[in-house]
Amino acid sequence: MTEPFTQADDARKELIAADHAEGRLDVWLAAELEGEFSRNRVKALIEQGAVEVNGAAITEPKRKIRPGDTVTIVLPEPEDPEPQGEDIPLEVLYEDDDLIVISKPAGLVVHPGAGNWTGTLVNALIHHCGDSLSGIGGVRRPGIVHRLDKETSGVMVVAKNDLAHRHLAGQFADHGRTGPLERAYQAVVWGRPRNLHGTIDAPLGRAHDRTRRAVKRHEGGDAREAITHYEVMERYGENPDATCLASLVECRLETGRTHQIRVHMAHIGHPLIGDPEYGGSYRTKANRLPEPARTIVNTLHRQALHAYLLAFEHPATGEVMHFEAPIPEDMETILEALRSL
Repeated sequence: MTEPFTQADDARKELIAADHAEGRLDVWLAAELEGEFSRNRVKALIEQGAVEVNGAAITEPKRKIRPGDTVTIVLPEPEDPEPQGEDIPLEVLYEDDDLIVISKPAGLVVHPGAGNWTGTLVNALIHHCGDSLSGIGGVRRPGIVHRLDKETSGVMVVAKNDLAHRHLAGQFADHGRTGPLERAYQAVVWGRPRNLHGTIDAPLGRAHDRTRRAVKRHEGGDAREAITHYEVMERYGENPDATCLASLVECRLETGRTHQIRVHMAHIGHPLIGDPEYGGSYRTKANRLPEPARTIVNTLHRQALHAYLLAFEHPATGEVMHFEAPIPEDMETILEALRSL
């Protein structure tokens, strides 16, 4: 069965292998496309002659990638039906002719994909905005400039026209290094980082499955730079030796990799409370909490992560826009319980 997917307006994508690139072509290319296509789909495209390396068609998926290789992939026409508008409530923080800013609730998938062809933010946006969304993101991702995980809540901006989309996409690609873009998250983590503020510089790549990510060596075939700046804002259940049961941490991204905050905090030994992917081994820590905090923490069935702040330059006016979304009720309930320790 052919796996459905969508492409953007341009039917070709060109990628250049970094100095540390290595391994099989299909593995490397699937990682570079960051989940846009599965490895099996990439392998099939290679076998169909849709991939060129340095101008020559390659039909062998296990061909080794080399630093400096120029890889071009020709994308077939989309095979899945266009998503339809659905009357899903949206919390709109701001809207004009160029963009819309919303506060995404936990549990809402951003765009249609395998297992989630309906009930997504895109379906809600199509219903709310009609035909005004940018087409540059492709059929399944109209207007989508950046994403949040399904179970991560918080502020998102969506483009309504191609000019706004390109302008915003450029800001997100820059990650605020030279422009006004700001993204800040609130995370409730187990324990307390040794340093109350710091930077986690650890490349990320695919784990042993299609969805999870893991810290990789810089020279790893699919390792991509990932940098997170963090600061401990509150500590709960603190002990005389300065350890504590949990902390509220603010995280700011210098890069935007999939699951970046979740993997990075777990990497330094402080996974997010409720994280089923990267914090499962810490679930028993809840047993050390007194009631009612223990029961409250055990009722959280998602990672305690909220994108509370987003700032960017308006693509038409040049004004720096600043938006904040209050921490959602489920996380606030946990914080109140932890503050009572």
